[in-house]
Amino acid sequence: MSHTIVTTTTTTSSTSNGGFCNLGYARSYQGLLKIGQMVTLLIAFLCVHCAPGWTDYSAFRYFEVVTAWFLIVFLIFFVMYLLRLQSKIACINWTLTEFLHYAVGGILVFIASIVAAVKSYGVSSLIAGSVFGFMATFLIAISIWTSYKVTCGSQPTGAAV
Repeated sequence: MSHTIVTTTTTTSSTSNGGFCNLGYARSYQGLLKIGQMVTLLIAFLCVHCAPGWTDYSAFRYFEVVTAWFLIVFLIFFVMYLLRLQSKIACINWTLTEFLHYAVGGILVFIASIVAAVKSYGVSSLIAGSVFGFMATFLIAISIWTSYKVTCGSQPTGAAV
């Protein structure tokens, strides 16, 4: 009888010195993308919030709520990855959770930006807010794409015949 023994070796490496804070995440592609999303959402929110005369109260209140909400959510995800909290709360699939937040956020920010662009009627700060909303939508779409490749990408099968 012949027996085959298969051994598997797993190597993990860290991008930082192993301390409390993962500063390597803030310099990574995902971290910089998340910082860009937060900055554009903050600018979009401030452009609309500080506008002198709104042309449609409910439309721009919706834009404010959507941009502020997803700014807070992305900030929570950023701090969570920065402090390595996702490894301490392992019962949640953080990659899938983040993917779903990006999908919902991308759709709602895109809708809010369209509404803000249509209802701005030439008020420059409202137009600027909608433009930054579209920029945030583009950055969120990039995050959706990269998160989708990680979450739903092709998984190699371990079956060997």
